[in-house]
Amino acid sequence: MGDIEELEEQERELVFDRFSNADAWRLGCLLVELAGDKPVAIDIRRGTQQLFHAGLEGSTADNDAWIARKVRVVERYGASSYLVGRRLAAKGQELDAGMGVDPADYAAHGGAFPIRIRNVGIVAVVTVSGLPQAEDHALVVQALGMFRSQR
Repeated sequence: MGDIEELEEQERELVFDRFSNADAWRLGCLLVELAGDKPVAIDIRRGTQQLFHAGLEGSTADNDAWIARKVRVVERYGASSYLVGRRLAAKGQELDAGMGVDPADYAAHGGAFPIRIRNVGIVAVVTVSGLPQAEDHALVVQALGMFRSQR
């Protein structure tokens, strides 16, 4: 995983008609189930409102800090944190002060994915932290795909 075109296609496909607080709960529970015994933190938020959060066994407060940094990337750049990171890497760039952001506050590492509503835009962000970035991203994409097919 990591091919920019594949990541862009995921974002075009994983669009919803609606996303409620109850949907956030169901998606979060699905992620917990899919994560199994992996040491991850899972977070779903709409703006500043945290709709779902779980710290699974082995996760730490550091994972929560990574979540906040990844979410800021999605909110600022309007794309998954992994896609932003892969686009930058393809140009030999990094997310840093030269781009007007503090790396202590932003992390272009996989795991945060925008929840898009058709004809509306991004309304929430779902994030996983605790695995290598490609695995964090893949877990979120797997859950979103399953969630979409269940609707």
